[in-house]
Amino acid sequence: VGMIVLVPAIQKIFALSSGATMLAAIVVLAIMILPYIINVSVTALRAVPPEYEEASLALGATKVETYFKVSLRAARSGVLTAVMQGIGRAIGEAMAIIMVSGNVPRMPKLLGSVRFLTTAIVSEMSYASYGSLQRNALFSVGLVLFLFIMLINALLQFIRRGASGCEK
Repeated sequence: VGMIVLVPAIQKIFALSSGATMLAAIVVLAIMILPYIINVSVTALRAVPPEYEEASLALGATKVETYFKVSLRAARSGVLTAVMQGIGRAIGEAMAIIMVSGNVPRMPKLLGSVRFLTTAIVSEMSYASYGSLQRNALFSVGLVLFLFIMLINALLQFIRRGASGCEK
């Protein structure tokens, strides 16, 4: 869908020579990970005991207030976990991004072709000879991705712990 529909549409809308851009990659990643995040979040929201919502409604809260102030707060841990896993999946995605981003190593622009870190590893690892500077650089890129994911996980864990600490 990204290659057949989205890339030509971006090319036509913005009058570009190629629609394989960072914008196309962002849209494709969003389409790929949002259903997962939504599904896990809905599961977390359904796990909230109905007594919480009934008590809130009985105390005079509206359905919207109950949803945001009771249900969502009770399911916050599950929703944050869904977001964390979705971000991890998006960062690790390589093949769909290669197809719609142009896979050109240059400074990123929203309407320009780019190469993401994961696609650089996938594209160049087979050409990098053992012990070469290129191979070492690709492993360094992998380390940067690993550290970035660890930083995001630590940040979300901090937020999650802070959020659950308010309830006690």
